[in-house]
Amino acid sequence: MNSKIKDELTDKLFEAILLLDNIEECYDFFEDICTISEIKALAQRLEVARMLREGKTYTEISERTGASTATISRINRALNYGADGYKTILDRMYDEK
Repeated sequence: MNSKIKDELTDKLFEAILLLDNIEECYDFFEDICTISEIKALAQRLEVARMLREGKTYTEISERTGASTATISRINRALNYGADGYKTILDRMYDEK
């Protein structure tokens, strides 16, 4: 866990997210708390991570998602050296079905 982001306010945000019961509640909450661009950027990053894990090239990923190579590189670095957040969620979403 990154101690640079951990604080009481961030804890409360994450606790709030964990209280959401379904996708519609997620849409409602995130639409209120984020801009549409921020939500789209988060969704794009998750798709980039999924595609990187599948072994897709930066070119394929950029063409499919519109992500810049800098964004793809940053996500690749997180996949390889990060806190395993992407790994955890991708395992749950795609490997355990």
